[in-house]
Amino acid sequence: MVKLNRIYTRTGDAGTTGLVDGSRVPKHDLRLAAMGDVDEANSAIGLAVVALGKAPEAHDLQIIQNDLFDLGADLATPGEDFTPGPMALRIVQSQVTRLEQDIDAMNESLAPLNSFILPGGSPAAAAVHLARAVVRRAERSATLAAQSMSLNPLALAYINRLSDYFFVLARRLNGNGSTDIKWVPGGSR
Repeated sequence: MVKLNRIYTRTGDAGTTGLVDGSRVPKHDLRLAAMGDVDEANSAIGLAVVALGKAPEAHDLQIIQNDLFDLGADLATPGEDFTPGPMALRIVQSQVTRLEQDIDAMNESLAPLNSFILPGGSPAAAAVHLARAVVRRAERSATLAAQSMSLNPLALAYINRLSDYFFVLARRLNGNGSTDIKWVPGGSR
């Protein structure tokens, strides 16, 4: 369990931050950029949770928020051994599989897509679309970081599935796709 007695430590004042293994990297390191984007995605998901109120999907999103803390810890743990352990919190296959199963279950009742859709619709769907877009940025940051350092392949799979999850969830929240706002190519010319 994490215990935080002090919020500021002054250890980052010189522009570095510590990783799980005790090493320090610049705050602009690609690994930290990915971690920051995951944190921002988690905050956007928090807005979606608020927009959902007492809807059952809010609970599901809180599980995902917890997963994103796991993902941040995974990204903050350098090395090439992605086996979870007492000092290495890693995204595992069951977390990816849960997202895939949830996507498949939601997708069964959705109206077929015959156009791209615009982010929006209901307030909850709009908040979920925003979370989806921020998750996509986090994925871009993580895959960029993975080009120059070892990152858990399951962490990358999780963040990829997560944006798909949010796309399908937004459609579900828009009357199973019936109130999606369709893109009209060149419609404002």
